[in-house]
Amino acid sequence: MGRQFFGTDGIRGKTNAGVMTAATAMKVGQAAGTHFMRGSHQHRVVIGKDTRLSGYMLENALVAGFTSVGMDVILLGPLPTPAVALLTRELRADVGVMISASHNPYEDNGIKLFGPDGFKLSDEDELAIETMLAQDLPLAASPEIGRARRIEDARGRYIHAVKSSLPDSLRFDGLKIVVDCANGAAYQVAPSAIWELGAEVIAIGVSPNGKNINDRCGSTHLELVRETVVASGADIGIALDGDADRLIVVDEHGKTVDGDQLMALIGTQMAARGALRGGGIVATVMSNLGLERFLAAQGLDLIRAKVGDRYVLEAMKAGGFNVGGEQSGHMIMLDHATTGDGTVAALQVLAALVQSGKKASELLHLFDPVPQLLKNVRFAGGQFSRDNGPLDDPRVQAVIAAAEAQLAGRGRLVIRPSGTEPVIRVMAEGDDAAEVEQVVDAICAAVKEAAQ
Repeated sequence: MGRQFFGTDGIRGKTNAGVMTAATAMKVGQAAGTHFMRGSHQHRVVIGKDTRLSGYMLENALVAGFTSVGMDVILLGPLPTPAVALLTRELRADVGVMISASHNPYEDNGIKLFGPDGFKLSDEDELAIETMLAQDLPLAASPEIGRARRIEDARGRYIHAVKSSLPDSLRFDGLKIVVDCANGAAYQVAPSAIWELGAEVIAIGVSPNGKNINDRCGSTHLELVRETVVASGADIGIALDGDADRLIVVDEHGKTVDGDQLMALIGTQMAARGALRGGGIVATVMSNLGLERFLAAQGLDLIRAKVGDRYVLEAMKAGGFNVGGEQSGHMIMLDHATTGDGTVAALQVLAALVQSGKKASELLHLFDPVPQLLKNVRFAGGQFSRDNGPLDDPRVQAVIAAAEAQLAGRGRLVIRPSGTEPVIRVMAEGDDAAEVEQVVDAICAAVKEAAQ
């Protein structure tokens, strides 16, 4: 059975339309609960969410699904995705659930599942759950229906864990830091963790109302954090996304520092102190060629995986790496977390800033990126990652083939359907910026024409 619900990062879609309904969520709870009902102990699931309005609806539906098959539920409330992964392990749960659509607008929502080890599910587990979604599943007998309870110290547990990723002696005294939480899941924990380490924190994007998550703020809309850093004279700006598993930084001048630069910094810093495993880092096909060249000059490898932090993680585990990530800001540091954690990554960047004594603009721009251009083309009627949409059109395929021939030996071309939205992503890079732009525009025009 192929993927009908799961994309590259769980199940995601527009709420109360398509797959992202309360009925689907309840069925996912029943299927995932049944799948992880192993052994004779009392079974348990932890559920966290971001700040979307629809989180209430999906949370209650999931509770109904899990309890109906006999699994107890622990509700965490709004917390980052990596906090759910952490507490799944700490609370000895059989499965963890994060209700979030990450960087998407509030109208979308999603369901991410974690196994008892705190890692995202394998393809095999997801396919097994997919199969169950089409079945009538046995319900628990009346005396065996699960219970639900909410724990109040989840935020404190996570703050303690992220602070523990740094040496006890390290403090951020004297730093002024803008922290943009995207009105999302980290709106309480990220500013608190950084403030507790001694920094002066200017917190923005910390007034969620159910509809303003990722709205002109956070890691995908950097204008607010840039303006705030420059206007306040801050040393650095930290921008998270809606579920806080990705990080983008701006320096004291408001210049963007993307995931490639952050991986370069963290990887080389760890290599210098003998803490980097695998002889390099893992990134995706979207990471800039400049990163690859920079790491090679340091004697480090860059391993490329498919787009999606789950594929980065698979490559890391297979090759024994402990640092990986994506240009978009997902940063996976396996010494401290089982999934991307924007707050943990931010603390590593801030620690390097303190230890170096340099300004962010001096420390964080380690290489000159090769000219790279990424454009998105939205199309109607797509099933997110479950089909290629306009890419299957012969006219589009012909334009892509011509572009590949044109760039041969001088650049790279990466074209893919998004795993979370009905969008085609077109990326090209090469030493000639004008040629890169011409190639991308030609492909985008063909995709738009085919999508009409």
